[in-house]
Amino acid sequence: MATLKEVKTKISGVKKTAQITKAMNMVAAAKLRGAQEKMEAFRPYTAKFNDAMSNLSGGANTNAFPLMENREVKAVEMVVVTSDRGLCGSFNANIIKLALKKMDEYEAEGKQVSFVCVGKKGLQLLKKTGKVRKSYTETMANFQMFNAREIATDLAEQFQGGTTDKVEILFGEFLSVARQIPTVVPFLPVQPVEAEEGSEKKSSGDYIYEPSSEEIMDVLQPLYLNVQIYHSMLEVGAGEHAARMTAMDNATNACKDIVKNLTVVYNKARQAAVTSELMDIVGGAEALK
Repeated sequence: MATLKEVKTKISGVKKTAQITKAMNMVAAAKLRGAQEKMEAFRPYTAKFNDAMSNLSGGANTNAFPLMENREVKAVEMVVVTSDRGLCGSFNANIIKLALKKMDEYEAEGKQVSFVCVGKKGLQLLKKTGKVRKSYTETMANFQMFNAREIATDLAEQFQGGTTDKVEILFGEFLSVARQIPTVVPFLPVQPVEAEEGSEKKSSGDYIYEPSSEEIMDVLQPLYLNVQIYHSMLEVGAGEHAARMTAMDNATNACKDIVKNLTVVYNKARQAAVTSELMDIVGGAEALK
């Protein structure tokens, strides 16, 4: 059995760890509020942008736009968006697990696979595959739209240059504070956004665009790519703080349980020491008789 000093030292160390995890939980909760408000404010903009693209690209000639060119898929690139920091449970691991699963599926079909990692954790876990083409680390801590524009521009150049034939975005979609699920979203080629099955189509007439719809599409397509990347980064930003808040809360509760168990061990050890001393005293008294 451990000595009283050892058990007391362990209890003290676990209590200090619980203080740290409690503080990290509170910090994550404070950051989550801001990140969640920012993400929820951007979601309607993303939805409206999708509606505009659907209206413009529904009857468009895809061959007229390089970013909408459908060709035989020989090379696939996956943009894996994760956080820069850890201590957020299995949030990043689930995204990486999905990326590796998709990689195995594409390679089984004879396609080349490459990764673009947005976030330090994705790079740390995927660099061992040797398929990381480019990485953007130290970005997720404080990202802006220009960061998304830089990433989208690079991906568009690779697609137009024929290096890649298909691009997908993998990120953790924020559903609630307790639930964030890994999600795959097609990125390139840009596909016309179709209405969901069973939904009523909005009545609309023929629109006359000034300038032409083709010229508008030329301007909107790069912006559409920026919005898609920025949207995924916002989702991961909010999901990271939510996952960290939950993980630190679980860690704090685990520390409390450990302290409780160690306290029982400490009391048993102390009682055993007291009993041993009493036995020595009684034994000495009997010997003097």
